[in-house]
Amino acid sequence: MSTSPIARRGFLKGALGVGALAATGGALTACAPGGGSSAAPSKLAKPTASAAAKGEITIWNRSGDLFKVFDAAIGKFREAYPGIKVHHMAVDIDAKLANTLITGTDVPDGSFWDDAKIGGQAEHLYDLTDLIGPYREQIAPYKVSVNTVGGRMYGVPWDLDPGLLWYREDILQEAGVDPAGLATYDDLLAASRTIKEKNPDSRPIHLDKNPFLSQLWLEMLANQQGTGLTDEKGMLRLDSAEYRRILGWIKTAVSDGLVTHAPYLEPTDVNTLDNGQQVFVPWAIWWSFAPQQLLKSTKGKWRAAPLPAWTPGGARSGAMGGSSFVIPSKAKNPELAWLLYEFLCFKEPGYTALYGPNSVYPAGLSTSVPSFTPALQPDKPLFKPIDALGGQDLWKIAVDAAATIPAAGPIPSWWAQSVDYLGNNLQHLMEGKMSPDDVIGDSTKKIQRNLIDRS
Repeated sequence: MSTSPIARRGFLKGALGVGALAATGGALTACAPGGGSSAAPSKLAKPTASAAAKGEITIWNRSGDLFKVFDAAIGKFREAYPGIKVHHMAVDIDAKLANTLITGTDVPDGSFWDDAKIGGQAEHLYDLTDLIGPYREQIAPYKVSVNTVGGRMYGVPWDLDPGLLWYREDILQEAGVDPAGLATYDDLLAASRTIKEKNPDSRPIHLDKNPFLSQLWLEMLANQQGTGLTDEKGMLRLDSAEYRRILGWIKTAVSDGLVTHAPYLEPTDVNTLDNGQQVFVPWAIWWSFAPQQLLKSTKGKWRAAPLPAWTPGGARSGAMGGSSFVIPSKAKNPELAWLLYEFLCFKEPGYTALYGPNSVYPAGLSTSVPSFTPALQPDKPLFKPIDALGGQDLWKIAVDAAATIPAAGPIPSWWAQSVDYLGNNLQHLMEGKMSPDDVIGDSTKKIQRNLIDRS
């Protein structure tokens, strides 16, 4: 197992689409009705799910920790389907998959891929709607929506990445702040002011310094309110009460000196997390890696809670990133690839093999939860309580949060390029150089002119 910060950070970036930066010129591509060409995708018929199935498949996955987890889980698939030989390959998917799909040369039979990149390549993927049909009602609504293009599904939903509020339990106790009272984002600001009064050097709330990640985070907060950058018809809805609520909150936090503006888990970020400057990190479940692998003096002092709500009684989580599996339309053995993904996502012991204790994560994979709701049983955890979180039962917290995530709106295929406008402007807001109105007005104008009107 590789536990170096760079190796693991590379996996996290890949899993959430950060690796798409190099390939797409700045950010994430995503799925939206009409995001690809007008070519009719191929529809994959349901194979006979027989243990006697025979053949060979080539499966692409990202390198690193997650590859090892999948490799072990694929071992369980081989036991169930001994006649299927699986060539499991570690590949730079962001650099290779899109071009391979377009050229149609040496395509894999199946591949791991970011949810946000699937829609832009739907014409090169099998339509899996009929195959997923029997499971559709048991898949988290968010994952159904981000894998759907024009009413058809092109990805096999895998993980769900609920947003959580990470906090320093010891500092809250010293300041007399009850984490159970952090019900709204206004409560979070009030708690941050209380902490800052106790320690003037603290800047309690983490805001990320990476344009891509900050926009991905913004979308988590928008999803929490049941919205996103576009509506079902592809119309921008950045100029809305929901986005103004988020941007106004950021402005207040910055103006009140409550923010540490640092790049995700880079040395400055880690140091300020460890020294008590940062106290609150509203982020995805995959931040659980930090106390387990990176933080030193504060290991065991961090805890997770549901995100605050934007309005009283509102949703306490939103999704931040995610991945699924795709089957290229030019795959040699697509039916066998489907059997593998069906086994890993929707069958026992497949999803237990992925999330349960393994040689890579002895307590289980705790950086996401399954999107298949039968696997999300609060009293049947797939991963164990985490020592680095003081023995906290992260499974139950994450499962409860996942149940509140609203379905997503369509994620536009130009999401990648929009980071050049919205992501960068969001950084200016965090630096105190733009107002919420400026961010909305300038981003809307440039996205409409340079991305939507040209698509």
